[in-house]
Amino acid sequence: MSQTIINIVLFVLLAWFLASRFIPPKGVRMITTAELKRRLKEPDVQYIDVRTPMEFRSFHLPGFRNIPLHELAARARELSKEKEVVVICQSGIRSQKASKLLKKMGFQHVTNVKGGLSAWQ
Repeated sequence: MSQTIINIVLFVLLAWFLASRFIPPKGVRMITTAELKRRLKEPDVQYIDVRTPMEFRSFHLPGFRNIPLHELAARARELSKEKEVVVICQSGIRSQKASKLLKKMGFQHVTNVKGGLSAWQ
């Protein structure tokens, strides 16, 4: 009986962990790289790449600014909370974390690029 309870608890914890990693944060808009291509020249949009500086130097999209995920909380004041922030990374996982952080910090319009640069064609 106790083994069954332990298994249920472990399953619930695993499900919660996976959901928190892959379900988009509430209030964050998700776009594809195809949609991003159409939107790259829009004015009044802040484009942020949250990869490491070395990753950013090796390849980045024009118009994107590098603010690594581990620096985002300290450097968020460099961004306007009123303007849309489009966030990208390599695969979409770090940008999703960054998007969640920005929403918690009071940014109103946050957009995450699904699949990140790995989905860029």
